[in-house]
Amino acid sequence: MIALIDSHCHLDFVDFNIDRIEVLARAKAKGVQQFLVPGVGAHNWQAVLALASQHEGVYAALGIHPYFLATFNDSHLQLLEQHLATAKHIVAVGECGLDKMVDFPFEQQLYICKQQLLLAKQYELPVILHCRKAHNELIQLLQQVKLPRGGVIHGFSGSSQLGRQYIKLGFKLGIGGVITYPRATKTRQAVSELPLASLLLETDSPDMPISGYQGVRNEPANIAEVLQTLTKLRKEPKEIIATANLSSFIELFLS
Repeated sequence: MIALIDSHCHLDFVDFNIDRIEVLARAKAKGVQQFLVPGVGAHNWQAVLALASQHEGVYAALGIHPYFLATFNDSHLQLLEQHLATAKHIVAVGECGLDKMVDFPFEQQLYICKQQLLLAKQYELPVILHCRKAHNELIQLLQQVKLPRGGVIHGFSGSSQLGRQYIKLGFKLGIGGVITYPRATKTRQAVSELPLASLLLETDSPDMPISGYQGVRNEPANIAEVLQTLTKLRKEPKEIIATANLSSFIELFLS
């Protein structure tokens, strides 16, 4: 069986409270051996760390996501640093980033994001970044901070040109359910052209459903469908893509 990874899944979310063990079992039956669970705010960091400590192959990242800034205060950054300094199983900072569609002052978003990037630099960790309608600002921020370990642009849905800008900065691109939609022509073209080593498969479970399953809870087992689509778009054997993907994941998060 081909070894697969899900580089971005929110297994701690309440959507999985009823059947989390079964969800993991279904994924492993499809060959998914590694799961990266990004925290989104101080309210869920303990749950993420608990999952990583309880399940083999599950890794944690901790960050403050733009969606969850309404309850933010500076003590959360202090707590994040404490976790980075002491907690096991943390392989990245994130999910953090910038989002101009969120009802929260953008200047404050920039400050909070930058502080997390600086923590990633201090602790020599990669970052997992969310970005919506703010790629220019995020690229400028990354050029300022100059992260030694790079990271991943989660849920990439841009063009080849945008992808290359991030790759030049040392980032990989998180590729998920978006590419399973035929109408996503720009992103489907991008993933067919960009270097295979720069792509990381992800589901964003329970969100970002694959085509044909809109309105249905997404889960890590569906990484097999994302791989199948990427195989068709790149016209490369799925074994080659899966092997490269696993190598990229290990290089970025586990080395």
